[in-house]
Amino acid sequence: MKAYATQFIRNVGIAGHGDTGKTQLVSSLLFTAGMTTRLGKVAEGNTVTDWDEEEIARKITIQTGLAYAEWAPSGQAGQSAEKVKINFLDTPGYSTFINDTRASLVAADAVLILVDALAGVQVMTEKVWDYATEYDLPRAFAINWMDRELASFDHAMESITRVFGRNVVPVQLPIGAEKNFRGVIDLLTMKAHVYTPDGDGKPKIEEIPADLAGAAKTAHEALVEMVAEGDDALMEEFFEKGTLPIEDLMKGLRDAFQAHRIYPVVLTSALHNIGSGTLLDFLADVFPDPAKRGVAFGHSETASKGNEIQRKISDAEPVSIFVYKTLADPFAGRITYFKVMSGVLKNDATLQNFTRSTSERLQHVQVMQGKTATAVAELHAGDLGAIPKLKDTLTGDTLGDKAAPIHYPLPHIPEPSITFAVEPKTRADEDRIGTGIHRILEEDPSLRFARDPQTKEFLLSGSGQQHIEVVVAKLHKRYHVDLTLRPPKVPYRETIRGKADAEGKHKKQTGGHGQFGVCRIRMEPVARGAGVEFVDDIFGGAIPKNWIPSVEKGIRASAERGYLAGFPVVDFRATLYDGKYHDVDSSDMAFKIAGSLAFKEAMKQAKPALLEPVMHVEVYAPDQYSGDIMGDLSSRRGRISGSETRGASVVIKAQVPLAEMLNYATGLTSMTQGRASYSMELSHYDYVPSEIAEKVIAAAKAARGAVAEEEEG
Repeated sequence: MKAYATQFIRNVGIAGHGDTGKTQLVSSLLFTAGMTTRLGKVAEGNTVTDWDEEEIARKITIQTGLAYAEWAPSGQAGQSAEKVKINFLDTPGYSTFINDTRASLVAADAVLILVDALAGVQVMTEKVWDYATEYDLPRAFAINWMDRELASFDHAMESITRVFGRNVVPVQLPIGAEKNFRGVIDLLTMKAHVYTPDGDGKPKIEEIPADLAGAAKTAHEALVEMVAEGDDALMEEFFEKGTLPIEDLMKGLRDAFQAHRIYPVVLTSALHNIGSGTLLDFLADVFPDPAKRGVAFGHSETASKGNEIQRKISDAEPVSIFVYKTLADPFAGRITYFKVMSGVLKNDATLQNFTRSTSERLQHVQVMQGKTATAVAELHAGDLGAIPKLKDTLTGDTLGDKAAPIHYPLPHIPEPSITFAVEPKTRADEDRIGTGIHRILEEDPSLRFARDPQTKEFLLSGSGQQHIEVVVAKLHKRYHVDLTLRPPKVPYRETIRGKADAEGKHKKQTGGHGQFGVCRIRMEPVARGAGVEFVDDIFGGAIPKNWIPSVEKGIRASAERGYLAGFPVVDFRATLYDGKYHDVDSSDMAFKIAGSLAFKEAMKQAKPALLEPVMHVEVYAPDQYSGDIMGDLSSRRGRISGSETRGASVVIKAQVPLAEMLNYATGLTSMTQGRASYSMELSHYDYVPSEIAEKVIAAAKAARGAVAEEEEG
């Protein structure tokens, strides 16, 4: 495999809403470029970038796929015909997996956003635009599915310009409509590119049909005017000549695209391979090479601390690479995907992992065509590669020349929005779950896995129900771990509202030594969050000091088992102030049981109550949904604590009981068409309203009764 110099590399993020044809378009472009021998189709499960079993079964992209095309532009637009390497990052489009898109676009140098010719701009179209803005990436649009019934170029263009502004400008017009769509008019060269449906993706170059000449002339003039608008020299030439020569027009378009002054629009039919050759030319001629990004920014110490460092994206700089993705392959082990940020990476190089302060030997440097790896001797600044079986390196790490340390910033990944309890089906599954989950977590930084210390449940958190289901399916197929999914239990707690004074007496006489212990305790509530306090207030040796810890153990053990519904009792003080003992029959066990009995007796008097976790919730949404969101949170027993406007969006803050938030992710998605997101963290515990508490206690008792019956059976 040839090593391409930086100026001949294009890193293109293919992004957009789900079902706009991203994977199918990449498949068509690879076939047109001669990288595959047949046109892979999503419906047939044989595309290059959707190769995972779950992706093939569900017919959606779950994780970003990497592929590349080697392409010599046609020279139609006045460019050289020297080959370029176009790296495609085929990203997910469904909201559940959009975090992977956000993480992967750090490796792109420009983004091609796909738009459905029938549906126009959709929810994720806006999200990926925001990601491109966040990373300061130039972006263009491809209106896809132009051959479908009711597909409309005018409707799609109106939709895009309404949302993203007048700087969205077509560089192509369609030839034919719906099932008669057969090519495009290139407004740069003013030629017709006519395709054979399901052909090789390379057009016949013809003159513009007479019936489209007028519309093409008007659109060409609008394009020339937009290109000239931001450049004084081009504007002067435009006023003088009334147009721009193709060389000046192309240079002006490249500059305007790079400067975010113009967002070009192209047209395709990915399924029938119409527009592919023209699009490859456009990507090679107009999209920037990595060096056009100027410099990469990092820090001297960690990804967010220390002095800022600027590093040119150039072969002349010290070598550095950034890991943007990790794949856990059950056979090949960990595969690390990276971008060469600076310098030339040679095969078999030893680099320092600055994030983890370890060194890694990079044997078998590769480029990836989907899941197929091809060995390379070196990769130049800006190129994308992969390497298997690194020891310590994970997603987000920076590696490089030990003498020139730098830490590149991590992409921001939102916290998980939904949590499920997972239960291993067998003892063998329980033994294997640790290894499997560890590998999946390496692959997907947006997942969380933990064990709740109170409920003893394994909790798996992710971006949505489908996200969790995919993880469970991967664990089954890759690591033979079978799990059952259930909604998590709410970690309720119990406490007291009043004071109590109680005695616990344990007296048992059998042959030989008996058991004897008496203790008297006072119980009272303490501040929320204080836990359990034990006070030794014994005077005069009523209970010898060596048995006082046993009383405390008995109280704490009973508090852990709960009183009302089996939830831990917290936020109380137990003061041991009196008791009796027997020189022969008293023991640690006797006083532990006496402490437990005293606790239970005191709970009867102390007005026991149920506590529930209350979460601090922040919802981020377009402003038009703020009323609906506030109303919904209020209906969930939430208390709105404030809101603030950020541009066209609003951040709503509220305190909401966790019990009311278990299905919030689904409800919020439905209410806002997927435009909103939220985060939540524990704020405090508060009393459960009495009518709800009665139901929770009844349900807990019924569950314990069912467990007891099962154990007896």
